[in-house]
Amino acid sequence: MIVTTAQLFKAAYGKFAIGAYNINNLEQTVGLFRGNLESQAPFIIQLSKGARKYSDKRFLEGMIRAADQVFPEAVFAVHLDHGDEETCMDCIASGFYSSVMIDASHEPFEKNIEITGRVVKAAHAKGISVEAELGQLGGVEEDIVGSVKLTEPKQAAEFIRRTGCDSLAVAIGTSHGAFKFKAEPGKKLGLHFEVVQEIQRLVPGYPMVLHGSSSVPRAEVERINAAGGKLKDASGVPEEDLAKAGAMGVCKVNIDTDGRLVWTRVHREFFRDFPEKFDLRDVGKPFMEEYAKMIAGKNAMLGSAGKLGMVKKALGLA
Repeated sequence: MIVTTAQLFKAAYGKFAIGAYNINNLEQTVGLFRGNLESQAPFIIQLSKGARKYSDKRFLEGMIRAADQVFPEAVFAVHLDHGDEETCMDCIASGFYSSVMIDASHEPFEKNIEITGRVVKAAHAKGISVEAELGQLGGVEEDIVGSVKLTEPKQAAEFIRRTGCDSLAVAIGTSHGAFKFKAEPGKKLGLHFEVVQEIQRLVPGYPMVLHGSSSVPRAEVERINAAGGKLKDASGVPEEDLAKAGAMGVCKVNIDTDGRLVWTRVHREFFRDFPEKFDLRDVGKPFMEEYAKMIAGKNAMLGSAGKLGMVKKALGLA
C-alpha cells in the first residue's frame, strides 16, 4: 500500500530510520519489494529525474503499480528524488506520487525558501509530503554535482518554519556516488552528527533525511575489480555511523550507489563465469536475489527490519 513519507516518519521518529531506495528497472523493483517483505520493513521507493528520463516515467510508475498488486502486504511511499520545481509540479499533478523532494539547495537561502514554499503549497493542497534540502553534499550522482556545505542548524530551523516542508535533507558530511571520501588507511570517517542533534533540539520531533548514505562495501568493490572492473579509491559511509542516526531524528536514509554496485558485481561475475550465456533472464534472477539480500541487510542496519507490523498498526492498516 502506498502511504506518504509523513505517515512513515511519524511512526519511525526517534526509533529507527527508513531506507529510501532508487530504482531504474524491473529487476530492481522486484528485488526491492522482496527484500523489504523478507525483512518485514516499511520503505520508500525513489524515482530520480534521471530514472524518469531513462525509461520514460510511465514505465517506472506502471511497474510500481504492478508491484503494489503483486506484493499487497508491502507498505511504502513513492518519492521523487532530487526534483527541480518543474519536475515536482509534474509529479504532484500526476496524482501518483505520495512525496516529492524539491532540491533548491544550490540557490541562495531566500531563493531556496521561495521555491520550496511554492512546491509545499501545491503539494499540501493534494495531501502530498515535501522534502527539501539545506546545505550541500559533495560528489556526483546522475546530474547532481555538489561541493560540501554543512547545514547550519539555526538557519535550518528558520527554513522549516518559513517553508512548511515536511522533512529536511541535511548535509553532515555524506556525499553522492561511490567516491565519497579520500579515505586514509586506519582513519575513521566521521560525520557531523552534532548538526543533527542541534536541529533536533531546535525543532523537536521534526524528521530529517540523510542523502549520499551508501556504504560502498569494500568486498563489493574488490569483487567488481576482480571481475574486470576499475573502481579505484571507492569509499562510503561507515554503517556503524548510519545505524545510530534513527535515534537522533533521522527518519529517512537514501541508498542508491550500493544497489548499483550489486548490479555491477552480479553482471560482471556472471558473464565472466558463463561467457556462453546471452539470456538476460539468466543474470536477472541472481541479481534480484542479491539485491533483495542487500535491501534486507540495510533495513537491519537502519533498525526498520521487523517494524512492518508496528507501522501498519500505527497507520490503522492492521
